Amino acid sequence: MALIEMIMPKMGESIFEGTILTWLKKEGDSIEEDESILEVATDKVDTEVPTIKSGILKKILLHEGEVAKVGQAIALIEVQEDSEGDPLSDSEENSDLANDLLALAPAHTDTLVSGVASGASGKVQQEDTRFYSPLVRSIAKAEQISPDELVLIEGTGKDGRVTKGDMFAYLKRRDLHTGHSTEVSTFKTPRTIVSGNDEIIEMDRMRKMISERMLESQRIAATVTSFVEADLTNLVLWRNRIKDEYQQREGEKITFTPVFVQAIAQALKDFPMINISVDRDRIIKKKDINIGVAVALPNGNLIVPVIKNADTYNLIGLSKKVNELALRGRKNQLNPEDLTGGTYTLSNIGPFGNIMGTPIIMQPQVAILAVGTIVKKPAVLETPTGDVIAIRHKMYMSHSYDHRVVDGALGGMFVRRVADYLEAFDADTKLW
Repeated sequence: MALIEMIMPKMGESIFEGTILTWLKKEGDSIEEDESILEVATDKVDTEVPTIKSGILKKILLHEGEVAKVGQAIALIEVQEDSEGDPLSDSEENSDLANDLLALAPAHTDTLVSGVASGASGKVQQEDTRFYSPLVRSIAKAEQISPDELVLIEGTGKDGRVTKGDMFAYLKRRDLHTGHSTEVSTFKTPRTIVSGNDEIIEMDRMRKMISERMLESQRIAATVTSFVEADLTNLVLWRNRIKDEYQQREGEKITFTPVFVQAIAQALKDFPMINISVDRDRIIKKKDINIGVAVALPNGNLIVPVIKNADTYNLIGLSKKVNELALRGRKNQLNPEDLTGGTYTLSNIGPFGNIMGTPIIMQPQVAILAVGTIVKKPAVLETPTGDVIAIRHKMYMSHSYDHRVVDGALGGMFVRRVADYLEAFDADTKLW
């Protein structure tokens, strides 16, 4: 028999870690190849992870609630000697644990745990092999807590793990002892006074992730927003005329969203420097046009499935793809592939009666478009015989973009071009 590591798999572009929700198997259980043995939550979606080999689940290295980085060992599987995969000896296992612990320390420190020997087969000589969450690591780094100092902090979490509360309590004691005041500005937030009449609602996991992502985007991007009002009269009249026939022939509704996606895809071809992302001081120009469409979930949360190569679809294809992704999103049936790879995002706030908004960019994209509700408004029209006032169907579009790489002229011209395509929509457009 031999031991092999089960590695946290890559679950899509820009997903670098996941939180272990539930182990579906326990240590000592037999497992079959491709059998799902745990559930993992990423910032995109919850998904089950299958095993790589048949055998015995010998040891679980990361437990429920812990964060696993892509490529990190999460379990040991006992397999037959002739199975593919490198055996893992006891010394190698200890070495991996030591390396995980060493990775927690800033680069200038020698070790996280005293007694970790240098060399390829260094072993942890002390008992402190506790798991440290990314948050605890970040606090330790921000507060310059040395590895030897971190080892001494008493943990009140499961299996003696150090929690955020343990870190803050330790910092408070340290400040009182030294007479210094330490501000943990990255993690410290003002406390809210709660009265007896208030209801306390704990954020669910998805709401926490949305909160973190939105704050991260605001921190990273220098966001500005441009606004354009578009006349969608031709589009509205066309949809009103074909919607019943479309539902009868295709078995589903047609909304304005696929037309918006089509116009965005056309405009991205005209202005490819909107279809980019930023990697430090590099600009990554995307070849594919992958448009994310924000979908509101029944629980009030938001998810953004992505239409890959949106510029290759016709209107019927876009309509079916939009409906399919929205339906699977509301049923929690999306997979990681559905939620990754986006190069631009559309947010439709019109169904909620909003006329405009200032959307937050989905990192690592550099722009996002929000479309508001379509309303009837009086407008001045130019005719061969003079100006007239007519009732038109109007809609505001809000284009938020990262001013680090998209200047106002480009950001403004892009949203204007999307409006031009929508205003030029042919009311006689045929679908069949």
